Amino acid sequence: MISAIGIWVVRKEAEELGRCLEVRLGGHLGGLDCSGGETNHLAFTSRWASYRQWVLVMTTGIAVRYLAGLIKDKRTDPGVVVIDEGCRFAVSLLGGHEGGANDLAYRVANLTGAVPVVTTATETLKPLVVGLGCRKGIRADDIDAAVRQALLTVSRTQAEVREIATIDVKAEEPGILDWCDQTGVPLRVIPRTLIRERPWVTNASAWVREKVGVDGVCEPCALLATFRGRLILPKIASNGVAVAIVEEASGL
Repeated sequence: MISAIGIWVVRKEAEELGRCLEVRLGGHLGGLDCSGGETNHLAFTSRWASYRQWVLVMTTGIAVRYLAGLIKDKRTDPGVVVIDEGCRFAVSLLGGHEGGANDLAYRVANLTGAVPVVTTATETLKPLVVGLGCRKGIRADDIDAAVRQALLTVSRTQAEVREIATIDVKAEEPGILDWCDQTGVPLRVIPRTLIRERPWVTNASAWVREKVGVDGVCEPCALLATFRGRLILPKIASNGVAVAIVEEASGL
């Protein structure tokens, strides 16, 4: 029987992170019962086909060596995400689309505070990040209306949106999750601690400061989710939803 997610570590120092991912992803942790080196590698090889997806807690270099000789067909190979022990990056390494690694990279990133790294062309060519804040209990159709109006304001389309970014206290907001599920747009969760350090807002909100402890949500979340982002739509709010749009500048 093929299980959902396997999690593999190569160093004892990664055990705490591995166990955290095991619990929060509902996966199965392996690698700790091995003596390291070649034994660990052989054990991983024997279990490779037992999981639909893998989270490898190691360097990408080690991951590539572990996967050598195992990759057969993108339509059937497990999706693979690599995360470093410092939780800096969650890299969709293999099976971004077919194996669901792109979505898994976002899940891992949102759980650990890492930056999701997705390099498939259909995602990297999308230049927009929509920052989102909302009241509790907001419905998906209200979010949809607000996002559509914001995009219309800057003459852009949903097809250009790479991800939605919101604050960690909204990570489990049902309306946001429903909207992302309906549209296929991934959710990026930004920690409050990071927003406090970079409070990039055009107009601070006393209400948000009182309730959440930051000066704003949608603008800093969208900016923090990009590397070279430019705010093309400052915060607009309607029916309990606040939206801002940031465009990622070309690296060329």
